[in-house]
Amino acid sequence: MASIGVLTLELRLENSHSLKDKRHVVASLKDRLRHKFNVSVAEIDHQDLWQRAMLAVVTVSSDHVHAEKVLLGVEEEAAGLVGPALISANVEWIE
Repeated sequence: MASIGVLTLELRLENSHSLKDKRHVVASLKDRLRHKFNVSVAEIDHQDLWQRAMLAVVTVSSDHVHAEKVLLGVEEEAAGLVGPALISANVEWIE
């Protein structure tokens, strides 16, 4: 049976002063995560706020352990890229 993992990342972008600034940070993060980890990434909340963002990152695997490693890597990469702007990260499993 396939394991589907959903990682939700909440960001507070203190240095963002417009939606354009926010879009630049969010788009860069989404592209980096997609290409490095082969995951799906979407902004799922706070689209109209320029200092907050909520992203969902999804992976599907036949191996639960592999899916966990992928999402852990994504969380670590996001934390490395945005630093303290990452205020929460939560994983949910659909099995």
